[in-house]
Amino acid sequence: MEFASSRFAAIESALEPVLGTSVADEPVAWSGPRSWWAGPLDVEGLAVASVTLALRAAYVLAEERGRPICLGTAADRVAGAFGSLAHLRVDGRTPEAWAPMSGWFETANGWIRLHANYPHHAAALSRSLGVQDRNGLERVLRRMDSIETEDRVRAGGGIAGAMRTVQQWRASPMATALEAAPWIAFHGSGEARPLAPTTDLPLSGIRVLDLTRVLAGPTCTQLLALLGADVLRLDRPDRPEDLDTYLATGAGKRSALADLRLEGTEDLVRRLLDDADVLVTGYRPGALGRLGLDDATIRSRHRHLVHVSLSAWGDAGPWARDRGFDSIVQAVSGIGHLYGTADATGRFTPGALPVQALDIAAGFGMAAAVLALLATRTRQGAGSAHVSLAGTAGILLDAGPDPAAQPRSLTVLTTETSSRHGRLTRAASPATLDGSPLPLPAPGEYGAAALAWS
Repeated sequence: MEFASSRFAAIESALEPVLGTSVADEPVAWSGPRSWWAGPLDVEGLAVASVTLALRAAYVLAEERGRPICLGTAADRVAGAFGSLAHLRVDGRTPEAWAPMSGWFETANGWIRLHANYPHHAAALSRSLGVQDRNGLERVLRRMDSIETEDRVRAGGGIAGAMRTVQQWRASPMATALEAAPWIAFHGSGEARPLAPTTDLPLSGIRVLDLTRVLAGPTCTQLLALLGADVLRLDRPDRPEDLDTYLATGAGKRSALADLRLEGTEDLVRRLLDDADVLVTGYRPGALGRLGLDDATIRSRHRHLVHVSLSAWGDAGPWARDRGFDSIVQAVSGIGHLYGTADATGRFTPGALPVQALDIAAGFGMAAAVLALLATRTRQGAGSAHVSLAGTAGILLDAGPDPAAQPRSLTVLTTETSSRHGRLTRAASPATLDGSPLPLPAPGEYGAAALAWS
């Protein structure tokens, strides 16, 4: 793209360890303005760079399979993809974005962001602080220190992030650990396995096992499904995904419920992996290790698999094995402070990015890694890659604002589809292929699929 900015060189060059420098020359058509949100950080630049990277990788893969394609995107498509949950309607209903005990809360010495959208995280928060509802939470937090609260909630299995400035974040051991890490960290190689030629979509015939939640990983696997992959998503029956979140990111996927802790189910999943091409994981680091789904075990038992994983904080540093979400990374990295506002009395309230851009950009980065590793699997063997939300935040902060940014009102393209969960209105697909929008099929019925490839 003509307006690609070297301020996002960490994204633009992220696939070079696998595909070489020529990937930056692969064509992706663009239309529309370069800016629209125009805030303190260049969120549009992050969005465009991550989407473009994934499409360039898809172009390389398609050529590898003997199916040359033309890919494109546009400002309204990128804006829609990054605001996918906000644009979702289910039988006309608008999703509830946040649970009562999620969001910003004032403490005795600052602010803290809590995430309690999932019942088990809300229960952990309640146990940690001895509260039952938002009113009680607000009263307790006004007497507490923000950093001590962060430590206490996390120790109890909850999700919390105290607000820091950018300077405070950059001086922290966690930020220091991320400095030398690439945006997409590629590791090792496994068994070489050729890709069959195709005259269909670039990922036709490719099987993807999806063990991800919320937005980042599901954004990745949704793009893979739109490009033709057979994507089977697995969730624990006792910890189901929020249905609206699934509907916003489940296009073209099948969904199954499976308790991987059960011996019989574990055997079924291993057989699925034997016949899969790709495994995408997004659980807290270490959570899947005891089930044999960590990268080291995958490299040993399923050497043909491309494995791409996501974490909140990266694979090094004091928080590397901690839970986290986009909103929490924004809070601790200084983004919440940058987007804060003061009222007429000077009272400060923290803010947030206009969309959950860390999640969605990371998701497109994961998809780019999958596509690149598939494209080179015949020659280099199946590899693995890792992306983190905190690493994505670091790139956005390093880029800073776009000095030429202008706020604009975009009309996001939407499509309507019937589904087993009602009539869905969703943001249109993020890309065009050979001049036509990528189809946006309905998500499969949540939890209804068999543990088998179609």
